[in-house]
Amino acid sequence: MMPRHNPALQRSQKTPMTPARRRLLAIGLVVLSAASGWLTMIVVEPAFQRTIVMTSGAENGIYRGFADRYAPILKRAGIKLDIRGSSGSVENYERLREPKSVYDVGFIQSGTVSPKETDKLQTIAAVSYEPIWVFYRGEIAVDQLSQLRGTKISMGVPGSGLLKVAQLLLGYSGVTSQNSTLLQLDAPAAYQRLEAGQIDAAFFIGRPDAEMQKTLLNSSLKLMSFAQADALVQKIPSLSKIVLPRASTSVAEDLPRTDVTLLAATALLVSKDTMHPALIYMLLDAARIVHGHEHYFTPLGTFPNTNTEEFPISDDSVRYFKSGQPFLYRNLPFWLASLIERRLLILVPFAALLIGLLQALPRMVETRMRKRLVVWYREIKALEDEVWNSTGPTRSQIEQWSDEIESIDANVSRLRIPYRYFQDVYALKQAIGVVRDRIAHVAQRAKG
Repeated sequence: MMPRHNPALQRSQKTPMTPARRRLLAIGLVVLSAASGWLTMIVVEPAFQRTIVMTSGAENGIYRGFADRYAPILKRAGIKLDIRGSSGSVENYERLREPKSVYDVGFIQSGTVSPKETDKLQTIAAVSYEPIWVFYRGEIAVDQLSQLRGTKISMGVPGSGLLKVAQLLLGYSGVTSQNSTLLQLDAPAAYQRLEAGQIDAAFFIGRPDAEMQKTLLNSSLKLMSFAQADALVQKIPSLSKIVLPRASTSVAEDLPRTDVTLLAATALLVSKDTMHPALIYMLLDAARIVHGHEHYFTPLGTFPNTNTEEFPISDDSVRYFKSGQPFLYRNLPFWLASLIERRLLILVPFAALLIGLLQALPRMVETRMRKRLVVWYREIKALEDEVWNSTGPTRSQIEQWSDEIESIDANVSRLRIPYRYFQDVYALKQAIGVVRDRIAHVAQRAKG
């Protein structure tokens, strides 16, 4: 007995989706949704950052002075500068290199730390020289640090860049804790003890117009001129040789009465390498306003610059010094430029994807239409094969074949597809006619 025939579409019908496949599909959709949300957060969130957390330095110190001048400039651009004090350069470095710290940016003195690639820090700009001053007491003129051997010397406070540089300079000059008394005092305490005769010399750092420096320069204390400056700069490349001109403190009093050779570190504006480019541009604008007019030891416009190798230079800084701020940030408010830039990061890939989809859409539609027709071709072919392979079909089997071919014809006639595919529909109907004729021929032969 011949097997019972299936109704139309049963021969090529797909196997129902199993529970395992449903679970796998659901998991895939969840993972895809989570990944999309995570990517969106990464791209969008930085666009709305309005606060920069800065680790500055000691109260009334050079870095705090810089930060206080940056704050109102950034505020005009809609950015709040959250300034947090520290003991100085070394502490600033430790704060910034901690990945989970709240600090975004800070000042680090050149030569005071040993950066590593794993720090994930970058230099936004070198912003200023930091002159190193050595004031001393006594009748004998001091122009070499080795002359201070056997005396009491203040070097700065723990965590400061000044302490690190002072230790290096004294070490090269043979002044150690074994042959001298080395103290770690802040600037006010060192000045008071110098005036009181309790110590013999002290290291200070800061601009000539800083309150402490003005006090020192107008006091009876003597300022050391570094006669070995060239040699010391060779030993410590992070330092520079600078000159305080004669009478620069007071022309009327002719103070100082000779040019004074000083050493200077460089103040670096350093950030985490994850800082948003827009915020870097804002900081560079502030740095240019604050430091672009430095004139004590450098020509106009020397700072800010990227002439440093301690930390990698930010790519955004390189672009800024080459061609200024990007067009959006020059012509739009920060928040709007940042928003547009971040949205573009999302929209450009989607636009490319959309263009690709639009180009592929006609082919996809055509494939879809062909697939709808192929389903019926498969049914017809399966039915035809069964007719051909049946050597002695029964009357009921022939009737079922006839019912099935008519069912296929009816279903094809109800297909709703665009006019451009009508020729394919009629080709399908011709195939239906061929199989119908074959069934009729088998039926006629069975009657005979």
